Amino acid sequence: MKKLRLTLSLLVLIGITTSCDDFLSEVPDNRTQLDTPQKISEILVNAYPQASYMDFAETMSDNAFDSENLTGTTIKNSQNFNWEELDDVQRDTPSFYWDACYSAIAHANQAIEAIDKLGNPANLNAQRGEALMARAYSHFMLVSIFSQRYNPATAKTDLGIPYILEPETVLLKKYTRNTVEEVFDNLEKDIELGLQFVGDDYDQPKFHFNKAAAKAFASRFYLVKGDWDKVLANSDDLSSQPEGKLRSIAGYNLLDTTTRLNIYSQASENSNLLVVSTSSLYNRTIRSNRFGLTGAERNTVFGTATNLFNKAWLYSSFSSNGSITIFLPKFVEYFKYTNANAGIGLPYVTNVLLSNEELFLNKIEAHIMKNELNTANAEMEYFLSTRTTGFSPTADKVTEARVVAKYPVIADEFTPFYSLTPVQASYIKAVAELRRIEFIHEGLRWFDIKRFNLKVTHKIYNKPNNVLVKDDLRRAIQIPLYVTNTGVEKNPR
Repeated sequence: MKKLRLTLSLLVLIGITTSCDDFLSEVPDNRTQLDTPQKISEILVNAYPQASYMDFAETMSDNAFDSENLTGTTIKNSQNFNWEELDDVQRDTPSFYWDACYSAIAHANQAIEAIDKLGNPANLNAQRGEALMARAYSHFMLVSIFSQRYNPATAKTDLGIPYILEPETVLLKKYTRNTVEEVFDNLEKDIELGLQFVGDDYDQPKFHFNKAAAKAFASRFYLVKGDWDKVLANSDDLSSQPEGKLRSIAGYNLLDTTTRLNIYSQASENSNLLVVSTSSLYNRTIRSNRFGLTGAERNTVFGTATNLFNKAWLYSSFSSNGSITIFLPKFVEYFKYTNANAGIGLPYVTNVLLSNEELFLNKIEAHIMKNELNTANAEMEYFLSTRTTGFSPTADKVTEARVVAKYPVIADEFTPFYSLTPVQASYIKAVAELRRIEFIHEGLRWFDIKRFNLKVTHKIYNKPNNVLVKDDLRRAIQIPLYVTNTGVEKNPR
């Protein structure tokens, strides 16, 4: 009996000791240990903002007009159109996008930390490059939306956004806003290092920062910064006539409506370099919002007067309400049912984040700023030839005289932080108009309005015009209220 009791006591002691050892050896939270290349790759799937900025950015731009369709009036759409702080924090709002970007940054930082802990092995170079580019992309979009435009003369004091370089390890950590200069310095470090490591070995490369997407993003960054040589260095994959690398608008027009709605954002489209599935209702609201692209103002954007050769554009539009509002077929919704019986689920829309069209237009702009106008002429001519109805290779030539006549210099109109000669001003205006038309609905026009400091006038039925003047404080969207309530400094108003 004594022997039995001793044995039982020993087993209990061993059990307690073993349990303590097991408990102490456990990770104190439920996060996956990122200790293999596969696990790191899996977490990087979430390193992209799964939210869309396109609805609110487009509505704030001069691509939005008042359709006077009062039944299409919503608080969110009206507040965006009037550059007001939104009450809504749900999908397709600045607050929703803020959260999505910082969630993406958190995943990128987890991957970077894990790779560092593993000693930065060569077999994780691609994941490291992807994580760095993804972290830079979300920070870049945040500073582009929630801060004033980049201007090296004021960047040392302009409020940027918090640039997060490590995973969060404490609950409710206090953050302060970096200056715009600090944000851009960090961006450049991440981008340059990321470019060294990104790869193309993905099952679905268009959903990751592959090499082409990384260079396209770098070209956008350096365009904003005014580093024309680096814009060109990152656009060298496109020749002056990138046959087969730009989307075929004429080819799109031959397709049935359903195919056209689907093809624009597909990963199989050669021109698309980076796409992401976002939680968004934009496919619905783009058709019904009171403030947006209207049938009455279609010619303001797509009329023959906006074409350098005074010819019709190949772009075609659709409408769901008798042309009160119109839209180009760029978005299609995938509704993911969470409860099929109850008809409950979540709407998703795929957004094209980077494309060869943007890269090519960035390249043209850089040539203009370097006074390489012959090259710019050839590239603009090629681009227009793929977007103009009845283009004539002999009659429709892009020349300096033609550009200057079509886009005369208007005093104090385009005022980037760098100087423009009169000829450059005409050419930059021409390229900005091409970009405006090409990326209608996609929000990029808003970023051009900011970097060129363009004045925007929104006309509202039965109300005085609302004017966004140069250097208007409303150009920096207000930081979400729940963020400023934690001590993060607000944008001045």
